[in-house]
Amino acid sequence: MMAGMKPCEINSACPCGRLHQKKALAYGACCGRWLDTDTPAPDAESLMRSRYSAFALERAPYLLMTWHASHRPASIEFDPGVRWLGLEVRSHTVQDATHAQVEFVARQKPLSGPAVRLHERSRFVLENGHWLYVDGDAL
Repeated sequence: MMAGMKPCEINSACPCGRLHQKKALAYGACCGRWLDTDTPAPDAESLMRSRYSAFALERAPYLLMTWHASHRPASIEFDPGVRWLGLEVRSHTVQDATHAQVEFVARQKPLSGPAVRLHERSRFVLENGHWLYVDGDAL
């Protein structure tokens, strides 16, 4: 693990909240497979979930690596004290072999003030065997 990264126990519930048979998947069986290895996420929804987990765990290198170069920021700053409260994936639409969209709602609680909802339809592209986040529209 790189310096400055928040750890996540391999057997603890994954921050993305993915369920299997109505039970939360462990981080190691879910997003940890992509955040902690060189293995690319197999589809746009899995990439979106792993990016949510990366935000929750403040894993800037993973976020930058999975952001399409056409929209990738130079760096990522995390707001101190933000708690990520949950993720709801509303839809995953495969448009063709290399394009997909994911609609989601992510909730977070800043250090001060009310909780915030981010409702977005995100666009993803598959390049060289890796799904990448391109951009999204707030809904």
